Amino acid sequence: MAKYRLVLLRHGEGAWTKENRFCSWVDQKLSSDGIKEAQNCGKHLKALGFEFDLVFTSVLSRSIQTAWLILEEMGQEWVPIQSSWRLNERHYGALIGLNRAEMALNHGEEQVKIWRRSYDVTPPPISESHPYYEEIYNDRRYKCSDVSQDNLPKAESLKDVLDRLLPYWNEKIVPELKSGKMILISAHGNSSRALLKHLEGISDEDIINVTLPTGVPILLELDENLHPLGPHQFLGDQEAIQAAIKKVEDQGKVKSAEK
Repeated sequence: MAKYRLVLLRHGEGAWTKENRFCSWVDQKLSSDGIKEAQNCGKHLKALGFEFDLVFTSVLSRSIQTAWLILEEMGQEWVPIQSSWRLNERHYGALIGLNRAEMALNHGEEQVKIWRRSYDVTPPPISESHPYYEEIYNDRRYKCSDVSQDNLPKAESLKDVLDRLLPYWNEKIVPELKSGKMILISAHGNSSRALLKHLEGISDEDIINVTLPTGVPILLELDENLHPLGPHQFLGDQEAIQAAIKKVEDQGKVKSAEK
């Protein structure tokens, strides 16, 4: 019997996800399909009888917007939301804004997979001449974060994401979970993968093969020591979920017409 239950998800499809670009810390709203994904996620969680006490998000709009839409569909708009940059998507550095398929054509699919999915490989850092540097580092949301703007990352590996996420998990989320609250974490592909790696003890080598589709809730059932009682469960139509996972994996591949 699970002592604690936690629902984790990657936000609905973002505008740049649809364009197959590295979005990372650039603030983008959900696409029209992403809005539907979030609404459908809320409908499904409501049908399964979930009642949340607290929601955690990143400070990026697509994460927050997903949480709002889910709670609205569930009739639980009153549930408090806490947001932190520590749940942000991985910082892709100089790759931000680039098209994944074009990167695969220029650098090879394996290199793009390593940049996207590996544990300890960091992409080239963002520079001040990058077209999105000012937009990110002059954003007011980071002026009230728990680190100075000078100490915000310029590029991250998945290991770096886990390192900045764990203090927030241990100090903010775990106490709420242990107090008996039912928690939803509306995060991103890589912050969610990092947390799954930590909780499930996924190896550095195996994490490269963990892919999360957008807008699909993941149920984690944990014992009193926050160890999983079994593998994470994708909630929903399993055939559709596998198709969505393949769609994400294919983003880093050369398009058929270009091969």
